[in-house]
Amino acid sequence: MKRTLLYNTALLTASSLLMSGISMAFQVWLVGRIGSAGIGLYQLVLSVTGLCATFAISGIRFASTRLVAEELGLDRPCGVRAVMSRCLAYGAFFGLAAAVILWELAGPIGVLWIGDARTVRSLRLSALSMPCVSLSSSMSGYFTACGRVWKPTLIHLIEQLATIALAAFFLGRVPAGSLEKSCAAVTLGRVAADVLSLVMMALAYLFDRRGHYAGERIAGQFTLRMLRIAGPLALSAYARSALTTLQHLLTPRGLKAAGYSANGALSGYGTIQGMVLPVIFFPSCITAAAAELIVPELTAAQVRRDRGEIRRTTRALLCLSALFSLAVGLFLFVCADALGMLIYDSRDAGRYIRILAPLVPVMYTDMSVDGCLKGLGQQVWSMGVNILDALLGLLLTWQLLPRYALSAYIGIIYATELFNFALSAGRLYRQDRIIRRE
Repeated sequence: MKRTLLYNTALLTASSLLMSGISMAFQVWLVGRIGSAGIGLYQLVLSVTGLCATFAISGIRFASTRLVAEELGLDRPCGVRAVMSRCLAYGAFFGLAAAVILWELAGPIGVLWIGDARTVRSLRLSALSMPCVSLSSSMSGYFTACGRVWKPTLIHLIEQLATIALAAFFLGRVPAGSLEKSCAAVTLGRVAADVLSLVMMALAYLFDRRGHYAGERIAGQFTLRMLRIAGPLALSAYARSALTTLQHLLTPRGLKAAGYSANGALSGYGTIQGMVLPVIFFPSCITAAAAELIVPELTAAQVRRDRGEIRRTTRALLCLSALFSLAVGLFLFVCADALGMLIYDSRDAGRYIRILAPLVPVMYTDMSVDGCLKGLGQQVWSMGVNILDALLGLLLTWQLLPRYALSAYIGIIYATELFNFALSAGRLYRQDRIIRRE
């Protein structure tokens, strides 16, 4: 692997570990402040917000990364400004559209879709952050392609600290026991931090562009190239995000059908989704950082037709991911009870951590496989697999959760992760054989 890739991976990994640690500490504090039922309610808001954010982004982050990497790989830095002007216009359009849709439909979504009117206020607040998310994603993709990831990394760290500080400030003015107002307070803190992040990202981008790509713009079919990448990716992302959101919304309903009370269902859902899974995925920021940064490296190698570089980089990443994930899975399995009590003072959390620990090698390695596929231009196929994965999860949740409750929820996580990994790994293996024959 190139020295730049290793440096950026180390930087992004260190920052991700720091931010994940801060997020975990805040999550623990939130559990103590609003309880597992409050966490469950907030997770439902996040599931809908995530769907709208998917529409706001509409594939533009990957499109900006891929297009900028292509221009740099072809030694045409003067094309970067033309690419980014189109990506930012695209992001602004979809970000504003997502904001209007979420604001206008917050009432019906909260009451009819989620089935809990306490989420409406938080959904309307979340609408305000949609343009910030889309525009920041466009610029973040630019920095990833250019190899200057320290700039968005620093901005995201400041954003996270601001989110925590603002959420704690607003929560301090909410009476204890009010789940609706507590959820809205945390959401307001997140939205305010998103606005701050956009301002910082825009300033960083303008100064960076002026320093590195200040030449004249060139003509070219940049809009068509952007749409060819972002369009199919956006459509597949819509489908997957919608299916995943439906699965999350069906989970509390399925638990209630299995005999749980309303708050009991939120508590069970919040324990796994809002408490256990963050612990499981905490170390994955290392593999996630490498998977993100491998995309522009493989893209540049692909446009140069450097097959040897593609194979070396891909194999090195997958070997490191497999070894690291095995070590993490073993640690989580052995220390599950201690982690559950230390972090959440919950024996249930420790029990679920141990149950999910054997799946860690599959989860982490799958991230690296997806990064390699995207770097090789297989992003649409990869998203197709993700859609099938989400559809399988939705169907299993609908059929099994009312009968087997949380045991079914754990089984569904296993089934969907294994299904996704098997298809993605098979596709990457076939791509490797094609490269060897060329």
